[in-house]
Amino acid sequence: MDETDRRLIARLGENARIPVATLARDLDLARSTVQARLERLERTGVIAGYALRLGDAAKADQIRATVLLALEPRATAAVIARLDRMPEVEAAHTASGRADLVLTLAAPTTAALDRALDRIGEIDGVKGSETLIHLSTKIQRPG
Repeated sequence: MDETDRRLIARLGENARIPVATLARDLDLARSTVQARLERLERTGVIAGYALRLGDAAKADQIRATVLLALEPRATAAVIARLDRMPEVEAAHTASGRADLVLTLAAPTTAALDRALDRIGEIDGVKGSETLIHLSTKIQRPG
């Protein structure tokens, strides 16, 4: 990746639906050059896809939480397989430090969130958890 690729990715981060012709004009490049760069970035996995990012209005009916999980040794794969089947789990990240996994959960009510947390606590290999309820979003960067 060079500086032009980084500028291209930055523009797409602002608006992934921006037309190639507009990107070319903004970056002072030929449309075919921009198209070729996009195809190369996609082919090499630098650009993994283009996704819809919901705004706060669409998320207003969801309660979100970050969950820190401590796991038994060698239980990570099995725990992740179980978590993957739970629709409340939006993301799961391995971590270093006191938590082995960091989850993002979303549920429509506190009762639904509580049930999801109970199911997580019952998964074989989960030693303990700590839940942090999201109150408001102050910074949200694209990508």
